[in-house]
Amino acid sequence: MSTDSPLIIALDYPSLDAALCMADRLDPARCRLKVGKELFTRSGPDVLDALHGRGFEVFLDLKFHDIPNTVAGAVEAAAEQGVWMVNVHASGGRRMMEAARDRLERQALSTRLIAVTVLTSMMVEDLAEVGVSVPPAEQVERLALLAQESGMHGVVCSAQESARLNALCGDDFLKVTPGIRPSFAQVGDQKRVMTPRDAMAAGSTHLVVGRPVTQAPEPMEALAAIEAELA
Repeated sequence: MSTDSPLIIALDYPSLDAALCMADRLDPARCRLKVGKELFTRSGPDVLDALHGRGFEVFLDLKFHDIPNTVAGAVEAAAEQGVWMVNVHASGGRRMMEAARDRLERQALSTRLIAVTVLTSMMVEDLAEVGVSVPPAEQVERLALLAQESGMHGVVCSAQESARLNALCGDDFLKVTPGIRPSFAQVGDQKRVMTPRDAMAAGSTHLVVGRPVTQAPEPMEALAAIEAELA
């Protein structure tokens, strides 16, 4: 089922059963779902099949980062399983991203391909420890421009960088934003966070929301509250 909703609910669960229990409490007409490393590693393609069978579009969040041919093959495999979106690390470089893009185009696969810039948990000191001496915002801009030049459909970035990336890369360049915390939720372990309304106003095109929905007593009520904030 296709949806125009900007909301992507993160299924950060350790088991297929737990993930599907949550999926069964959500509406595929009102959100997409994100499958990350732990759930996919434990459940494999079965989780994608199960979610697609329930009508959900899926963002497969595995952040591929390897030599160009290996990443191109992994992206192709994800697209062949019908995922709506998949991502790579922009820090893997131009040749890696172009190889992934070219593979999708050659196989006429319509999966959205985006690149991770700087993880929303990283601060100045974290970047410095891996040899990046510029502030997170500057590194995000550099990697976003490289991703766009390499043919990516968009990037993962924090909402704090969305406005600048709109100016640099345009409205059509996707800006998928984790670290979203509605007004009723706690910040948690992400550092660069913003409310849904502020993030969309800043230029984010899609919002990744996890615990504020998945740990709510009534997940659809929490989702409706976020929709109300966006209205």
